[in-house]
Amino acid sequence: MQKKSQKSTTTAGLRGAHWSEDQLPSDMSARTMSLVAADGGTSYGVLYQRGGEKCVVMVMHPREFLPTHYLVPEILSGGAAVWVQAPRSVGNDIRLEHETSLLDVAAGAQLLRDEGYSDIVALGNSGGAGLYSFYVQQSNTDPTQRIAKTPGGKPTRLMEIELPAIDGVIFVSPHPGQGKLLQSCIDPSVTDEKDPLSIDESLFPFSPKNGFVKPPQSSTYSPDFVERYRQAQKARVERIDAWARQAITVRMEAKKRLKSAFDANDILVSSHTPIVTVWRTDADLRCFDLSLEPSDRKYGSLWGGNPFISNLGSVGFARVCTADSWLSTWSGLSSNAALSKTAPAITQPSLMIQYTGDNSIFSGDADEIFQSIGAAKKERVKISGNHHGQAVLEGAPHGRIEAGATIRRWLSEHFHC
Repeated sequence: MQKKSQKSTTTAGLRGAHWSEDQLPSDMSARTMSLVAADGGTSYGVLYQRGGEKCVVMVMHPREFLPTHYLVPEILSGGAAVWVQAPRSVGNDIRLEHETSLLDVAAGAQLLRDEGYSDIVALGNSGGAGLYSFYVQQSNTDPTQRIAKTPGGKPTRLMEIELPAIDGVIFVSPHPGQGKLLQSCIDPSVTDEKDPLSIDESLFPFSPKNGFVKPPQSSTYSPDFVERYRQAQKARVERIDAWARQAITVRMEAKKRLKSAFDANDILVSSHTPIVTVWRTDADLRCFDLSLEPSDRKYGSLWGGNPFISNLGSVGFARVCTADSWLSTWSGLSSNAALSKTAPAITQPSLMIQYTGDNSIFSGDADEIFQSIGAAKKERVKISGNHHGQAVLEGAPHGRIEAGATIRRWLSEHFHC
């Protein structure tokens, strides 16, 4: 990566979750480094430095790799290095089990210790918050008490491997965990998982009879409908959980039978890992009825302003899963990576940045997340911006700039930055 000759203060080039290149410090260097986790899984990351840093901020998302994350130049300018790590399977929910992802986090943390950093701070942005909170919980736990098996029943190896300690935690626009997030936005009007167009009209969020109006006007759902909808969302997750557990049981029982007798059918069943397509997973009522948990957010979800395309299109949360990855990552009932389960174990100094116009993280969720953090030294800062810290009002400053300044200030107060 080429070094930049100057650092601009303009925000015109900022886009999505990415940096604007002219924000990078002119003396920055970048090294791409490979990792091998305890189970042999491989991943890699990029270490950004200016030289002489004692503190490093690590950034990772369980599903995405963002080496050009918008906070990298903001953190570098404050005297800390930044490590941005890729998951072992970028964008692939088929294989994503959070317990396995912790092995990758451990490999990254060990690399940073070996590089000589005295202070390691984990920055969990969006879904990265669930991953890092889970890691901190397990690394803070006596190895004999760590989670031994995934929700699908696989050994985790967490009890036998070293999980290097983290010194501090930063959450930026954190959601409650990927499973909890999905349970809030999954469409419960689906009546047949094999038919993406099946509809229970009494629960259909896009029916005018239930309060929906043509976008971008805000819909109006009754309290009774909202309550029935939430209960039905949970029920749909329960049904998919039941399918997943049954699929795993069938496979494991076939493996067990093969130990005592050869059977061609059991060979097929024990080798088969079914894949499920989970349709209609972008229908959080709060995205269409702006009076529900009101905020500075605009109409629509993280996926866009057209609820029909984002709910029924080919791209979406949990669209393609195995039984194991569903239970570990996307089930709001079974996943271990929910902040309600993990954040109470965080004892390290913690900073939480909440964007007031976020259309993915709502005020009630943010309240619960902050309250659940167990650290005695914790701070919450609300900043105007959308999920990626961009301005929610035309002409307003980008919230990511204030977020960067907040992070720099907090790091200097708690660490050698």
